[in-house]
Amino acid sequence: TGATPVTVEQAAQAGELVIVTIPLRNIPSLPAGLFAKTPDSVVVVDTGNYYPQQRDGRIDGIENGMTESRWVEQQLGRPVVKAFNTTYAEHLYELGRPPGSPGRIALPVAGDDPAAKAVVLRLIDELGFDGVDAGGLDESWRQQPDTPVYATDLDADGVRNALAKASRERKPEWRATPKSPGTYEGPA
Repeated sequence: TGATPVTVEQAAQAGELVIVTIPLRNIPSLPAGLFAKTPDSVVVVDTGNYYPQQRDGRIDGIENGMTESRWVEQQLGRPVVKAFNTTYAEHLYELGRPPGSPGRIALPVAGDDPAAKAVVLRLIDELGFDGVDAGGLDESWRQQPDTPVYATDLDADGVRNALAKASRERKPEWRATPKSPGTYEGPA
């Protein structure tokens, strides 16, 4: 792949794009000021999803209505673009197709900076998927777990329709409980 292992601090300063893909509960444990020396031109992508009952426990900001990625952005002290969170990792590896292919899977992209979103949309296309602009970061709730677009592998029209049908309300199974977190086998 050409990848070289580096420290988290080195990774935060390298390249055109940095992808943050760790459990949300671990975001606060990243080094303070991780992106302080990162050039403003570097796009930070949040791929995470909040699983309060299975993994992450209670995160008050999210439970109180903040979108997952807005919370991540605040923790990192750096603007983020939300992408790659609605499909499985193996689908990214296996299901990419050339532009114009029938049934080409689309991925929603939410963020406040149009130039940063354009970088992510270009990457998505290079990986073999269609990108769909899902609005600003405060609209990224439409691509969180248990929404119509989540884990569905829809085409671009399907993603747009699914985003339009999303409901902001989190069902009880997607909210923290007093016993959170549990496990995937035994949610709290």
